[in-house]
Amino acid sequence: MKIFVLLSRIPWPLEKGDKLRAFNQLKQLSKNNEIILCTLNSDRKANKKAAFAALQTYCKSISFIDLPGIGILLNLVVAWLNGDPLQTGYFYNTRAAKKIGDLIDEHKPDILYGQLLRVAKYVRKTDLPKVIDYQDVFSMGMKRRLEVSSWLMKPFLMMEYRRLQRYEADLFDDFDLKTIISEADQVLIPHPKRDEILIIPNGVDHEYFSPILEEKKYEIVFTGNMAYPPNVNAAAFLVHEIMPLVWKKIPNARLLLAGATPDVSIRQLASDRVIVSGWMDDIRQAYAHASVFVAPMRIGTGLQNKLLEAMSMAVPCVTTSLACKPLKAKEGVEILVGDTADQIAGLLIKLLNDSDFANQIATAGHTFVHRNFSWEKANEKLENAMKKILKQD
Repeated sequence: MKIFVLLSRIPWPLEKGDKLRAFNQLKQLSKNNEIILCTLNSDRKANKKAAFAALQTYCKSISFIDLPGIGILLNLVVAWLNGDPLQTGYFYNTRAAKKIGDLIDEHKPDILYGQLLRVAKYVRKTDLPKVIDYQDVFSMGMKRRLEVSSWLMKPFLMMEYRRLQRYEADLFDDFDLKTIISEADQVLIPHPKRDEILIIPNGVDHEYFSPILEEKKYEIVFTGNMAYPPNVNAAAFLVHEIMPLVWKKIPNARLLLAGATPDVSIRQLASDRVIVSGWMDDIRQAYAHASVFVAPMRIGTGLQNKLLEAMSMAVPCVTTSLACKPLKAKEGVEILVGDTADQIAGLLIKLLNDSDFANQIATAGHTFVHRNFSWEKANEKLENAMKKILKQD
């Protein structure tokens, strides 16, 4: 197949979940297919040369389409007036649409694949067979942010939640195939035929994220893009509410917050017992140098790649029921789950004080992700579904 892939961001470096998913899908799909990659770019600091070098092995053609800052502002206003989600307005540009149309005409792909509803407007009315990867349920993510936001932000977030919910339903019938990251997300799509959405989970590179024996410099680690609101919320919850309870029992416990572009509120959390690393060239060092991994997620949707990576590296993990639900690991056996500060702190303390129990959870978690999460298997499923569409067309 000749697959035209449209992304809202350049999938390199891999510091965000959508980039990680896109990169590995390109890598796997390119084994048997010809990939025509087109990505939007709103990041003025993006290293397009390095990205091109990382992606060219997997793509027959690569096009980066820059979104001008003034154009983004104008299109946000247009989206506001039209009643569209600002998520789509931010990434939509008429000149970009013209370029995308020209690329499709030039390459004549067999099928179109768009990642996230951000790019749906560019291709939803084309006659070619097409796929949309919802990945996460943006509307539910917005609703969860709404529940913990300040009163000043609530009207804006409520408006965006309603628009996203309507948009997720409206675009459904325009695509021949819909995919999503987990069953927990599938059931939240606001469409009566949501059971038709194909679940394509993420995987993990088990060879890369394999156990590394290193001296433990930190008792606890939390990783992620530290400008992403769900991670910012989780880090604040961890430092302000969970760690004080841990420190009562283990006063010298050190916490590492590792990840790209830390928000100013994250940087302000740094102290002699809280290390904020910022971008790490090798995120495996964060996992390897910690005794326990924690992901105290309270908002957001989708599958947490950070948990897959930590478990693959045989680090015992603690998370919330929100993050465990799409993972489907066995609570108390393969992962530990708590939702309140008291519950999570208690689980962290138990793991830090009982090395045998920690090793037991780590080993079971490692086995679980190896058994259930593979980029190869996930993308074989996606590729077969695409072939089925072409046969029906």
